[in-house]
Amino acid sequence: MKQNRLGKSDLNVSEVGLGCMTVGTDETKAISIIQEALELGINFFDTADLYDHGRNEELLGKAIKNHRSDVIVATKVGNRRLPGKEGSTWDPSKSYILSAVRESLRRLGTDYIDLYQLHGGTIEDPIEETIEAFEELKKDGLIRYYGISSIRPNVIKEYVNRSSITSLMSQYSMLDRRPEEEVLPQLMEHEIGLIARGPLAGGILTSGGANKAERDYLDYSREELSVVRQRLIELAGDPDTLGQMAIRYVLNEPEVNQGT
Repeated sequence: MKQNRLGKSDLNVSEVGLGCMTVGTDETKAISIIQEALELGINFFDTADLYDHGRNEELLGKAIKNHRSDVIVATKVGNRRLPGKEGSTWDPSKSYILSAVRESLRRLGTDYIDLYQLHGGTIEDPIEETIEAFEELKKDGLIRYYGISSIRPNVIKEYVNRSSITSLMSQYSMLDRRPEEEVLPQLMEHEIGLIARGPLAGGILTSGGANKAERDYLDYSREELSVVRQRLIELAGDPDTLGQMAIRYVLNEPEVNQGT
């Protein structure tokens, strides 16, 4: 599989990565999925400490145990679970990030993280403090690079201008083209890579996506979504190639497809 350079880093990532959030908690099944991805040439795996209360990181760590030097591990931080309470609370503080990374490293079974990402963010966050945490982890060798995962243009702008982020993870597809106007010009100017999530729009942009399109999606009504989906199928030439076209559309953006 073709590999592309992520931003200005020396991380060469497969043009298609595996988001591990939905591999489940069954160890045998999850490891099988990840190892099949490895066999297909995928070397970029994204997880988060939030997924399945950390179990997702543990399963990814076990699956890549004998392939660590061949893969790029990305995980996220910022959603803090409080003992004895449901859900999580947002905590982008330096102290929390510096402690949370240790737990992620332990669960992943590794001594460094290739890409550590802030899992959200608001404009009210102590952004300078957050950046300090990531820079300190980078200096100490616990992470190689850092980025943010966000869809908020005002937050993205702050990190683009004030930090040395390598990447932005953001929703982007033929049905959600907001990044094209809101963030892609900034990323290009600063040579920051875009990790596009949801290029298939939750399965709508696949051959079997007709049922998934029978609901409102973003600003589309059901009727509008059905019409747009049919038009895209016509452009693709065949329902079976709709998914391929959708992925290729995203990969054709320079910020996504920074090749080496």
